[in-house]
Amino acid sequence: MQLITALKEETGINKQEASAVVDLFFNSMADALSKGRRVEIRGLCSFYVKNYKSFSGAGDDVEDPIGIRRLLFFGGWTARDSSVPTPWR
Repeated sequence: MQLITALKEETGINKQEASAVVDLFFNSMADALSKGRRVEIRGLCSFYVKNYKSFSGAGDDVEDPIGIRRLLFFGGWTARDSSVPTPWR
């Protein structure tokens, strides 16, 4: 919701249009990742999916283990601009 509000205020478009832009952005990312492509947000991070042989994975609240074959990874955050907050500063 904060992203929609910020986009609305920064560009002057209405809330419905800002919501459509944000939905398009995230749906495009999800579509690319589902096709095995890498998604990069320049100067911030990247996302990619790795395929593995199936292995069992289960949390404490799951009785039956599930087969996991694909995992989503969040690639490194490189702060190229001092205006981008970094957790180690």
